[in-house]
Amino acid sequence: MADSHSHRSDVPLDATAPDIPGTVITVSDRVSTGERTDRSGPLAVELLAGHGIVCGAPLVVCDDVGQIQQAVRDAIAGGARVIVTAGGTGIMPRDVTPEAIEPLLHTQLAGVAEQIRAAGLQNTPMAGLSRGPVGVTGRDATSALVVCSPGSTGGVRDTVGVIGPLVPHILHQLDFGDH
Repeated sequence: MADSHSHRSDVPLDATAPDIPGTVITVSDRVSTGERTDRSGPLAVELLAGHGIVCGAPLVVCDDVGQIQQAVRDAIAGGARVIVTAGGTGIMPRDVTPEAIEPLLHTQLAGVAEQIRAAGLQNTPMAGLSRGPVGVTGRDATSALVVCSPGSTGGVRDTVGVIGPLVPHILHQLDFGDH
């Protein structure tokens, strides 16, 4: 499989290519301190691979706006076209992933976020509590799709199940402006 940093961001990506560079960022104070094992990040990497999105090991950051934003910026600079965060989308005081991600998005894809919540609601009423935004960082070949998933393994399954089939079309539109 291709190295997730091998794609030059100034060259349009063929969205039908088998390897789309991606990054998974686990957002969790407890995982970042070693208090808890990260189950969601590795699951996201595995599930994304089933859709041709190649990621390295998940990055782990604490629930901090600055750290989350820096991890996303670094992923984009490294060539990631799909970035999935796992965690920090709820309503606890330290759940700040939406606040970190929203300023980085050029265009939000509210319909996709609603699809993810709807998929989750088929499994648990708690899915409605997720505030995870979805969007793109621009509207060209240097842009990335950023998706905020709940931190649960079920939330990750629902999120990747919705976005996986959409990624080639989204990236094709960003790369070539074609419908």
